[in-house]
Amino acid sequence: MPAKSSRRSRLRLSLYLLLGFTVFGIVTAGLLLHWDDQLKLYWQEQTTDAEQRAASIWLPDYELVLETTLAGLEQDETSGLTWSPATGTLFTVTGQNPQLVEFTTGGVVLRRIRLTGFSDPEAVEALDDGRLAIVDERRRLVAVFRLAPGVESLDLDDLALYDLGFDDAGNKGFEGLAWNPRTRRMLLAKERDPQGLFELPFPGEDGAAGVLEALPAQPLLVRDISSVAIDPRTGHTLMLSDESRLLVELDLQGRPSSFISLLGGLNGLVEGIDQAEGVAMDERGDIYVVGEPNRFYVFSRKR
Repeated sequence: MPAKSSRRSRLRLSLYLLLGFTVFGIVTAGLLLHWDDQLKLYWQEQTTDAEQRAASIWLPDYELVLETTLAGLEQDETSGLTWSPATGTLFTVTGQNPQLVEFTTGGVVLRRIRLTGFSDPEAVEALDDGRLAIVDERRRLVAVFRLAPGVESLDLDDLALYDLGFDDAGNKGFEGLAWNPRTRRMLLAKERDPQGLFELPFPGEDGAAGVLEALPAQPLLVRDISSVAIDPRTGHTLMLSDESRLLVELDLQGRPSSFISLLGGLNGLVEGIDQAEGVAMDERGDIYVVGEPNRFYVFSRKR
């Protein structure tokens, strides 16, 4: 009996230890993946009134209306996305073979412009004066230019360049870029180490950029930041995360106010979005997402 009792005690202890390690693992994973923050925001969404929802983007009201591929970009790896009001088209950049690609809201590629001298283009943004800006993550700079009709290539040495700092960032630099017409500033998202949002005061075509400023730290709900966009109607920010499979709305104070999951089976998605790399929004409120290597998604607000 003593031997059997001892074996039962050891077995009981082993089960308790296993249970303890399991609970510890779940709690640790939850904190790393920000499940606690997401749960808090979910409950916050349930108590948001109709007036507040109407004054925001309100992502829970969005669903997928189009999913397709960008033809011919299978080997190029799209990264970053912007809507250009001047042309009524979208632009993305590719990293594997550096290019600037223009395409329609239906996913039809219109032209591909070779980017010479770029090391790792990660983000593109249309400014409100007709210029475009591209972030090169490895070179830690943003290039600004006007895209003339018929142009087939752009050389980095011929463009206006602005240093973003973080010399030791390597491949963990700036991945997101958005233009805020209200503040006349660029919003830049640093993927991680440290993760965060920054603003760059940006003057006219002949002026110099200001000093990069870190925005106040907020619980952003995500493990990384792949892309950002600013809603021209509300001024709220869309923040895309590849690793967390989330699209998050930030209010004017930079606080999360709504979100949707990009997992399969939710919000009209069948298989989910793998490697979401770029987000953009037009003046109608439609949301566009690109994912590697060349997937394209359109979300519209349910009527």
